[in-house]
This record gives sequence, C-alpha cells and structure tokens, in this order.
Amino acid sequence: MEEKLLDIIAEVCDSDDVRAERDVDLFAAGLLDSMGAIDLLVEIEDEFGVVIAPTELEREDMNTVNKIIARVQERL
Repeated sequence: MEEKLLDIIAEVCDSDDVRAERDVDLFAAGLLDSMGAIDLLVEIEDEFGVVIAPTELEREDMNTVNKIIARVQERL
C-alpha cells in the first residue's frame, strides 16, 4: 500500500524527491498546490476506496508524505 501511495504522490507532485524526503512540506516546497491536493485525494479514493473530503482536514494535516500515508492507513 505504501509503495503504491508513494507512486501516486510522486506522480501528482511530478517529483520522485517525495520518496526520500517524506517530511518536507509539499505545499511550501512548491510540489503541491490546491488543485494538486484535489487530484491526490481523487487518486487515493480511486486506488484505495478511501474518501477524504477536502474540507475534512486542514492543509497541515496532509502536507507531508508521512502525514498522507498515516491518514490513508487510518481509514483502511
């Protein structure tokens, strides 16, 4: 699950750096923006069946790779 999620995040962020730098703030680093975050949530729902509404969490709750993985694991 984690590897597939890393693939999705890397694709949405258009960077493989996310695999090594899992605690970098994706928004501050310019790797993710609001539209990218929506794309990411849609991809997560499509792949894992996990629904995370954009209004459900603050940006800080899903701004790093490790936080995204943790949120998805909580809901599986």
